Amino acid sequence: MRRFCFETRNLVHIVLMCVPLLAIVSPNLDAEVVGIEIEQRTDVLDGHSWAQVGAYEKIAGKVKFAFDPENPANRAITDLKLAPRNEEGRVEAWADLVVLQPKDPATRRGVGWIEVSNRGGKASLVYFNRAEGDPDPVAAGHFGDGLLFDEGLTVIWVGWQWDVPETPAALLNLHVPFAQGPDGTAVSGLVRADWAVDSETALLELSDRGHQAYGPSDTSAPENVLTVRNSREGKRTVIPRQQWHFEAQDAESGHISHIRLQGGFKPGKIYELVYKAEDPPIVGLGLAAVRDIASHAKYDPESEFPIQHAVAFGVSQTGRFLRHFMYQGFNVDEHNRKVYDGLLIHTAGAGRGSFNHRFAQPSRDAQPYANFFYPTDLYPFTSSAQPDPVSGRNEGLLDYVEPAFRPKTFYTNSGYEYWGRAASLIHTTPNGKNDVAPLKNERIYHYSSAQHFWRPGWPTEERRVPGADAYTLTPLNLLTTLRALAVRLVAWVETDAQPPASSYPLLADGTLVTSEGVAFPQIPGIAIARIPHLAYRSDYGPEWAQGIVGNQPPILGDAHPVFVPQVDGFGNEIAGLRGLALLAPLATYTPWALRSGAPAAHDHLLSFLGTYIPLPLDEDARAATGDPRPSLEAYYGDKDGFMERVKLGASYLVSQGVMLERDRQFMIDRQSEHWDWLHTRIK
Repeated sequence: MRRFCFETRNLVHIVLMCVPLLAIVSPNLDAEVVGIEIEQRTDVLDGHSWAQVGAYEKIAGKVKFAFDPENPANRAITDLKLAPRNEEGRVEAWADLVVLQPKDPATRRGVGWIEVSNRGGKASLVYFNRAEGDPDPVAAGHFGDGLLFDEGLTVIWVGWQWDVPETPAALLNLHVPFAQGPDGTAVSGLVRADWAVDSETALLELSDRGHQAYGPSDTSAPENVLTVRNSREGKRTVIPRQQWHFEAQDAESGHISHIRLQGGFKPGKIYELVYKAEDPPIVGLGLAAVRDIASHAKYDPESEFPIQHAVAFGVSQTGRFLRHFMYQGFNVDEHNRKVYDGLLIHTAGAGRGSFNHRFAQPSRDAQPYANFFYPTDLYPFTSSAQPDPVSGRNEGLLDYVEPAFRPKTFYTNSGYEYWGRAASLIHTTPNGKNDVAPLKNERIYHYSSAQHFWRPGWPTEERRVPGADAYTLTPLNLLTTLRALAVRLVAWVETDAQPPASSYPLLADGTLVTSEGVAFPQIPGIAIARIPHLAYRSDYGPEWAQGIVGNQPPILGDAHPVFVPQVDGFGNEIAGLRGLALLAPLATYTPWALRSGAPAAHDHLLSFLGTYIPLPLDEDARAATGDPRPSLEAYYGDKDGFMERVKLGASYLVSQGVMLERDRQFMIDRQSEHWDWLHTRIK
């Protein structure tokens, strides 16, 4: 059996990676993809046939890249010129690769759906096929109802993130070289980790959410400083060095991954560690990998998964990745060709991220009350250039992309992104006075009242808000709308069929307001959110333009003006794409939830979650609590009245192109189930 071997490096060891292969594909050696090593090629679900497309096949293996440090397409990659090179003067990297495509070349649509994998996973099957999530899809439930397959799309995943957790699960990873100084000397710099502690603990992990951590290069270096503070913007107090120490949890490797504090870390406090590290990986190669896998599929005549059009999908972290991708000009490959023809940038708000600087941590994302002040919410925010009155800069997100290379783009955000990711900045001027229209190649869609993500099922008791008939984690389903928009985007890319008009809140018509201006009803027991996430003008140091962070933590300047959607009398957001849950409401759905019951910052947002507040069932229940909202009895009469409204709403959404006909009955049935659940639940 042939084996593919090359040298790579993790945070602890230099290793020789050898992969047993079932097949070796050798594309054009002038391409940036210089090898596809196929480890597995199987029929999906034993040859199950989808619509007019027939059977799908699954290809899994490795892809090897070679990047030219001198090529203008790579000039934005931080430290690329400090990376070791092969005999041809290229910088090598390799990534995990999974492809699902129609087995019969004659039935392939020629459109590639390239998902930028969120933390190594495969979200597209959950988001668009209504499937059960699994990192290695093999069973029927893992492929769901097959929407992407019925559309005949070639679905591609490639590893791009160097620090994906090392787990037995089939997560997608990217292996990159490390930067070296002259004559192989070490490159050093500062790394930062922080924690909002909600329960007492003895240990804190250096990495974020189980990702691979940078270890300290010298545990006694004077740069290693641990501080504590009481609030997000509060004053830091240095903890004496003798009171804390680094610790390795893996005795075999000895890799330092945690810190321990004498007496433990206390609830309600924010701890922050700055420390010295060495050997930064070339993190920005992840941007080039996502570029080059699509370029290979589009332009290499020997590709095993050929396409004519490329559409990228990113959700949350990877939606921000795609905004970063465009800002740094990566939609042009090393041969000056357009890469992506369409982008679906979902729940990214106004963010970018830690995707291309020295000692970057791609998982860190600057949440409302976690991961504070990492380089995420960065000007410019709008696609067209808009002047910042504070800094004097006048830039746009697409300034480095010529019009001919700009993809057709959907920006889709839930209400949470307006509260938790400063989404209003993508369509307002930096001075906060005017709306900014999207470009002709763009649409902006707002999922009214939705939280950051959706999970099936109904609220459970452990999610109940103390002292109120309400729950965190709302059942409002935004994925049905997202499925429809995905189909519309592919059609726009492929045939120029015009998608629905943009739909989002505006300053001009009063549907976009300050957080204090939200006219939320006074619902018994419900504390109202008034503190949105703020995007500060942050100073990361004099070499930040070169991708080097000198200020750890950054120096905060003025915050950009942030606005949020206005609500109706139910407390549901007025503007945007209002799904069945709002056209025939059974509840108030807020895209925010508060840290009620936490040891600190009770009035700050919980990350990603919304609040679900059912309407009173009848007038007696409404009067007993003084709820200002109508009861279901008064509003609908009975279930038949409710279902009539639901069916009218479904017809309207299908006619507007934001619900697929195939989803009509699914959503009608779901609303019927919702009514029944409300009338049988135990309060």
